[in-house]
Amino acid sequence: MTAVSMVLTLAVVMIWLGAVVPWPVALVVGLGIDGGWLATLAYERRLAAQGDRSTAVTAVGWAFGAVATAVLVGHALTEDAPAAWLAVAWLPIAAKALWLVHGLWERTALTPGALGTIRGIQQTARDEAAVARARLTAHAATETTRLTAVTAAGARVARVQARTAQALTEAWTALETARQGDAGRALTCVTTPVTDVTAAVTPTWDLPVWGAVEPVTAPALESGPVLSDDALDTLVHGIRHSVTPPLSYRDMAQQFRASGHSASEMRLRAAWKRVAS
Repeated sequence: MTAVSMVLTLAVVMIWLGAVVPWPVALVVGLGIDGGWLATLAYERRLAAQGDRSTAVTAVGWAFGAVATAVLVGHALTEDAPAAWLAVAWLPIAAKALWLVHGLWERTALTPGALGTIRGIQQTARDEAAVARARLTAHAATETTRLTAVTAAGARVARVQARTAQALTEAWTALETARQGDAGRALTCVTTPVTDVTAAVTPTWDLPVWGAVEPVTAPALESGPVLSDDALDTLVHGIRHSVTPPLSYRDMAQQFRASGHSASEMRLRAAWKRVAS
């Protein structure tokens, strides 16, 4: 009955609107009425299959059925022989009534206790679904706020970097302008005393270079010539016995280094032990 009602409604809409507007428009209008009614019925049956119902969905379904019936009745009244069309005008309301009767039968087939249990389960499921939706909404809002804050911070950093780069560029341009102009010749005279005057070109004042520099090497542990063990023992013995009583290791090491000699701490202490033994 639902399928027949949809076909009749589409046919009547095509007949009515086909003479006024292009037939694709009339087809879209008819399919819109039938599609809305069918979608409402499908959603209502889906709710009924899980033991739930929605008054709003039921009201929308009845509204679509009433529109389809009104279209059929209106078309029948405009015809010369309305009896045939009035005979089928009741099909949309009848189809909707059969859906209602089927739903009522499903509910009367259960005991009041079972219906109460079903209502409790349905309410619990709705509560859990609402809590889950609220939790997801809160998490989404939190993530949105965090991303907005991170994006804003990144934009501020980028703006500061851009301003810094602009300032450095302007400063470098000013230095280059000074180097190429009269100020460059004035500054060149400062470099004249340290510039090779025999060169064929005029000394220039160069800009400082931004880049890698030569690595600084670590100083050698022994800056002077390396002494042999025998020469080191002789020096240590002479300094130690230069006064009476003999000097301690600390005093001897101070005089050893003050005399301009150089040796590592390990070799000097080894020489002290050999001399003092």
